[in-house]
Amino acid sequence: MSAQLAGATILVTRPVEQSTRIAQLIRQAGGEPILFPAVEIEALPESAIASFLKRRGLFDLIVFVSPNAARVALPRASTHGGIPVEAKVAAVGPGTAAELKKNGVENIISPKEGFDSEALLGELSDMRLEGSRVLIVRGQGGREFLAEALRARGAAVEYFECYRRVKPARNTSELVSWLDRDAIKACLATSSNIVENLFEMAGIAGRSRLCAVPFFVPHPRVAATAFSQGVQCVFVAGSGDEALVTGMQTWFARSQTIQ
Repeated sequence: MSAQLAGATILVTRPVEQSTRIAQLIRQAGGEPILFPAVEIEALPESAIASFLKRRGLFDLIVFVSPNAARVALPRASTHGGIPVEAKVAAVGPGTAAELKKNGVENIISPKEGFDSEALLGELSDMRLEGSRVLIVRGQGGREFLAEALRARGAAVEYFECYRRVKPARNTSELVSWLDRDAIKACLATSSNIVENLFEMAGIAGRSRLCAVPFFVPHPRVAATAFSQGVQCVFVAGSGDEALVTGMQTWFARSQTIQ
């Protein structure tokens, strides 16, 4: 990987435990990652999800909508016998599928192209869903699109919400200081929730400067949230750490050429 990020400080806003790989890729490209999580993943207590775990054998299809859903739910499920072999398992994107495979899940239905609910629905287009029972594993809240589309095809859909997203309780003066000194050359934001939290954390003091930082995101929905906050430049790089870093390299290379 070429050093097209040489000298660039990149704000990485995912939870720290999920940022190891992308931080490594940024360094390999010559950049310097600044780990500043704008969201934390908090597993719900066992008492809140025990009933779903006990009923896991009732479902014909289990859909994991994020790597976090797989990361949090599967260790809990393993204490109750794991995922039933009779159930089909689907993942919204390659990152989620990779997390499922790490936990020993095989024969995963996942989009060959794309990495969102719309792409997964395309992959499921030939599956007979009428009369089936579907469990969507996710965090608290989120889009209703997938459940509504599956119900429209005759499936009975339930949610298994196993975690919540929490805005970190930390002193944000450091973020404002970086912005004031123009120390941040790009920002990686992988969810709309991260974008919203980041602007709340920047506050009035940092908002205008944060809007001037180029944002690199995986999906048009996240881009739309960034634009709604006033961000001037948003680059939709695609899903996965490699795609995000490649997107940054492309953008910085073009910027250097223009200069």
